[in-house]
Amino acid sequence: MNRGPVALERRAEILRPPTLRTLPVAVTANVAKVRARTQSPIMAVVKADGYGHGAVPVAKAAVAAGAGWLGTTSVAEACALRAAGLTVPILTWLHPGGIDVEAAVAAGIDVAVGSVDELGALVAGATSPVRVHLHVDTGMSRGGCPRGRWDELVDLARRGGEARRVRVVGVMGHLALSDRADPAANVPAVAAMRQARRTVRAAGLGSPPAHLAATSGTLTDPATHFDMVRVGAGLVGIDPSGTVEMNGASRLTAPIVHTTEAAAGTPVGYDGAYVTDRATHLSVLPVGYADGIPRECSSEAGVEVRGRRFPVVGRISMDQIVIDTGAVAFPVGTSATVFGPDGGATPTVQDWARWAGTIPHTIVTGIGPRVRRSIG
Repeated sequence: MNRGPVALERRAEILRPPTLRTLPVAVTANVAKVRARTQSPIMAVVKADGYGHGAVPVAKAAVAAGAGWLGTTSVAEACALRAAGLTVPILTWLHPGGIDVEAAVAAGIDVAVGSVDELGALVAGATSPVRVHLHVDTGMSRGGCPRGRWDELVDLARRGGEARRVRVVGVMGHLALSDRADPAANVPAVAAMRQARRTVRAAGLGSPPAHLAATSGTLTDPATHFDMVRVGAGLVGIDPSGTVEMNGASRLTAPIVHTTEAAAGTPVGYDGAYVTDRATHLSVLPVGYADGIPRECSSEAGVEVRGRRFPVVGRISMDQIVIDTGAVAFPVGTSATVFGPDGGATPTVQDWARWAGTIPHTIVTGIGPRVRRSIG
């Protein structure tokens, strides 16, 4: 067999690497679906690298489609969007590495503050006014200022404003129960937000925009929309409420790198957890749990090859999965679609989430760095 340079070069051409392709046109379509359900401005949340799809391409597609704001988890992420040429307002919250006040001010980035101590440190360290969204706990108990200390936080913000250290430009909260798609479940959070906003107004801080709803609330409960909605998962085709069919915004493909014939009774993979029940063909894809393919998947898992779905068999390895292609012996280099928006034989991220007993968010954000990224 020819193993010379020409053969190796040809093999490299055939074996296109596993690739996650982001589809901006799907982001555009998803923003349009959101716009049809709200009159409020849309903040496109692109945390976790745009839910695994690339923060910059998702942000650009969302802004081009009409999103007026962007949201991130840190000032550094927001600055990366600015460096990419995005000029719309950006809000950052969570602040895992703290708040870089100077960078936020220089780049015109808003920051959310959800505790008295955090705001106190910001006021003490600011040398010019910082644009702040006061974050109230509306029922998540995961962040935001407890309502018992809200008056104290607002008063500190008032004094910080008088000292020209901060400027309150927003009030935010989160919906803990909106994935239920039941507006009644959101009533306490809506009431808490209204009360928080009244306190801000009473303190003489004006009427800064309030925002509470993420994707599920935006799609299912207009009472939660207030002055802006924050949509993240919905941008890439995920509706946690399961009520609106969104457009999948990525396609994960991988080449077949090995095909073999297997007799009936052949064990496959570690521990021989699967044994063939007939003579068949087995093909190997070079993606595994190190690349984000959930090891916990059920026997229903499969991939699409040339318009047909073939089951994943045996245990998912760190670097590989095996598919049973029956009577078909696919040549090396044949492309398989692990997930995509196409429907039919092509699995969706929702399918993989169901097979793994998780949520679609973990599938799209879990694709590892070995997988090549592209846009198209």
